[in-house]
Amino acid sequence: TPAAADPGPAVGGGGLGSAAGTGRRLPLAVWGTGRAIGPRCQTALVAAARTRRWRVVGGLLVDRSTVLLVANRRGAFDRTIGRRNGRLEWTPPGGVVDPGEEPLAALAREVVEETGLIVERWSEVLYRVSVEFPDRDMVLGVDVHRALSWTGEVVLDDPDHIVEDARFVDAEAAGLLLATAPRWVSEPVTEWLAGSQAGELEVPEFSYVARGLNPGDLTVERLDPPDG
Repeated sequence: TPAAADPGPAVGGGGLGSAAGTGRRLPLAVWGTGRAIGPRCQTALVAAARTRRWRVVGGLLVDRSTVLLVANRRGAFDRTIGRRNGRLEWTPPGGVVDPGEEPLAALAREVVEETGLIVERWSEVLYRVSVEFPDRDMVLGVDVHRALSWTGEVVLDDPDHIVEDARFVDAEAAGLLLATAPRWVSEPVTEWLAGSQAGELEVPEFSYVARGLNPGDLTVERLDPPDG
């Protein structure tokens, strides 16, 4: 989830955190809303170069016909109201991969922090998302996995004061809630829930370009997959 000078994306995922200024947690989408930006499934800086690369993992917890989404409050923490002061965005849970950390270990850790649920087994990668920010010299990369088994009950105790709610919702409700997230979060999740990627032999990839300097007013374009 991602403020010093352009700290990079904020994720939380989502529920793709707290890395404001530290680069540790970023929401699955890069803070801001505007025309398709959003936040939460967190990320980690994986390379120090002119183009900064942020690594994120997201998790889909599906219980029968429902999927788990978390509500991420963007903005800075305001002590007068006891929470962050930005808008609310709904995404799957997820988190930043810290340096030296295994991606699935990072994902399990973030799911516990955001929802209290303990995931015991994960699938292989369901789909990948990449987002280029040419005007900000950043690239966001997200791997999304499905939880195969978990224990516990939903408990909200996010140390970063980002996640305010978490619930299992059906596909119709998920579509409405995901409309608050960036395109690179909402579209892949919605398409996966609809089964549009079923039967593909290779891991589906979703690619986007987000142009602009203001995180709250980005213009987001989905790129066509390569031929063949």
